[in-house]
Amino acid sequence: MHPAADINLIAAIIFGVALIHTFAAKSFERLAHKSKRHAGLFHLLGEIEVVFGLWAFVLIGAMAVVVGGQEALEYAETRHYTEPLFVFVIMVIAASRPVLETVKGLVNVLAKALPIRTAVARVWLCLSLVPLIGSLITEPAAMTLAALMLAPMVFRDNMPEWKKYAALGVLFVNISIGGTLTSFAAPPVLMVASTWQWDSSFMLLTFGWKAALAVFINATVVTFLMRTHLTDGAAGTGEQKPMSVTVAACHLLALAGVVIFAHHPVVFIAIFLLFLGFTKAYAPYQHPLILKEALLVGFFLAGLVVLGGMQQWWLQPIVSGLGDYALFFAALALTAITDNAALTYLGSLVEGMSDQAKYMLMAGAVAGGGLTVIANAPNPAGVALLRSGFRDGAVSILGLLAGAILPTIVAAGMFLLF
Repeated sequence: MHPAADINLIAAIIFGVALIHTFAAKSFERLAHKSKRHAGLFHLLGEIEVVFGLWAFVLIGAMAVVVGGQEALEYAETRHYTEPLFVFVIMVIAASRPVLETVKGLVNVLAKALPIRTAVARVWLCLSLVPLIGSLITEPAAMTLAALMLAPMVFRDNMPEWKKYAALGVLFVNISIGGTLTSFAAPPVLMVASTWQWDSSFMLLTFGWKAALAVFINATVVTFLMRTHLTDGAAGTGEQKPMSVTVAACHLLALAGVVIFAHHPVVFIAIFLLFLGFTKAYAPYQHPLILKEALLVGFFLAGLVVLGGMQQWWLQPIVSGLGDYALFFAALALTAITDNAALTYLGSLVEGMSDQAKYMLMAGAVAGGGLTVIANAPNPAGVALLRSGFRDGAVSILGLLAGAILPTIVAAGMFLLF
């Protein structure tokens, strides 16, 4: 067999092993609690955010053996890492205290205006309004804000475990579809927007309003299920120095700058470095930045970029060889095992796709974006920020899948029926 064919097959096998590893991550955490001698190793293997980065190293090593070290390095260096870098930067800025308190303030004002108990209204808004805001501030930023606000209200000890997974599934699905109101906020839309000439007005009229309906339905159902466990004191922030309006405005400007220059890493990294200096200068108004969590998420996504780049040989024939409705369900299923942005990008390479086929590919890709950790770029951020609220301090991949199935069906139904 030709070395190129060899490495394609090896890459597919390693990708499959990495997928299995994600499903086994919680088992490694359990082993870590039982083993004193190898607890550190098992904790490392149980970190979902480490999985794809770890197996990406294995792939590069395998490539060095099969096709040569120079070719392996060239492959790694020619991957595009803008998205992992962007997610890292946007997570840190969005999770900063001034940005978080600004969004919390907006949610609290709206919650008090709704004719339901304030605690219930807060959770409903975090699961509906915040994902839709993702169409303006990008999905990773929306995921970060929603996760941090939901953590003390939902992902805590007195909430039944199955309801936590139901909430997590709804959050992931709503973030995935909630970014489709514009053409720049959702990674799978970004991959095709310029090629297919889809602007924000097209996205809103074709996908956005249907996604918004699904978001509201999903958020309403899961909030109703959790209502008896939600208390008004769960969202307390404790005694802190009052926030400066000027400091908050500077943080929001940094967030806006990173969003505007999301495709230009030289610019948004420069903004981020200025942001780091600003937070040091105004330390009394800050929380500790979530650098560790954001770095792990960036590492996960970079690993997915490396591993996913070798899967085109078997994915693209599937995308290009199916009818419209078959393409929708194939995209829905494939999204669970590969990043939905990678899937739509492969679709953009297919010549002569009909408008209906393009719609079906995008609808399936975003509808399935909550099924697994790797289905949508912001999902690892949600896992990193919320996993401590689950039993054993780890998110069960099967639990997430179970929690996401019903909201996925709702999203799929909206895209297919209307």
